[in-house]
Amino acid sequence: MLGWQASDSLPATWLRLDAGILPLWWDRLSANTSRESAALYAAGLFTEDRRRPIAQWFNPALDAALLVAPETSPEWPVQRFGIFYAPPGDGFERVHSAPHEWHPKSPRQSPTEEESFAAAIAEAERFLRVEMDFV
Repeated sequence: MLGWQASDSLPATWLRLDAGILPLWWDRLSANTSRESAALYAAGLFTEDRRRPIAQWFNPALDAALLVAPETSPEWPVQRFGIFYAPPGDGFERVHSAPHEWHPKSPRQSPTEEESFAAAIAEAERFLRVEMDFV
């Protein structure tokens, strides 16, 4: 299965899949809002699988997922990675976290896009470890 891998730091039930955004995200967001609102959410992230990089974890046993992806429009002066959670069964939530931002006009100035992405992934993995204590 191309793109699937297990993370050593997470429970084995969570699989990493970065190849493409899971259809689960669109289904969940559309069910919680409307198709029109879902299409506009996070600068169209869930309607157009074009924004990279992403990091994504999926738990098929729980029908749950976690996503790290750019959430701001490409033309904004400050870019940000968001963390999105699809809890077991149904629902859609944005995980409130530290701002994982970078400035595209200053690509070498810290925090860079790579540093922001790495920090967002680390925070997402911490979220999954804590979340598993409650599921």
